[in-house]
Amino acid sequence: MGQSLVKNYLHIVFSTKHRQPLIHPPYENELHSYLGGVCKNLERQPIKIGGYTDHVHILCMLSKKIALMKLVEEVKSHSSKWVKTLDTSLQNFYSQDGYGAFSVNPRGVPKVIHYIGNQHEHHRKKTFQDEFRIILKEHGVEYDERYVWD
Repeated sequence: MGQSLVKNYLHIVFSTKHRQPLIHPPYENELHSYLGGVCKNLERQPIKIGGYTDHVHILCMLSKKIALMKLVEEVKSHSSKWVKTLDTSLQNFYSQDGYGAFSVNPRGVPKVIHYIGNQHEHHRKKTFQDEFRIILKEHGVEYDERYVWD
């Protein structure tokens, strides 16, 4: 084959360090836009970005040029540095060390877009930790509870 053709959807999830509830309006929308810009700069087309006070969901395309680990590292480090410039109350904003990344079937993309867009409603009933456990179970990811949270 003369060229590389890639179309992989990826759902990335990570929280603030110790799940600190630091993502609030008006900075919430600004943060999501900023994350989208970082993705674009890394040739990862963002499709939907959302979250709640203590975590972020990113649905994007997987690039054929940059590794997933590098994308997440860049997204988290750039956004953490940037958020701290917005307000002195955000000086302790950090992302957790780990993350979750899950492939999405193209037919499932609309469902994930809806899910990410509904985060505020969703988290009236469920914590991030409960949500993340469900996502891990849905994707068949084995984990040790002692090492998932920081």
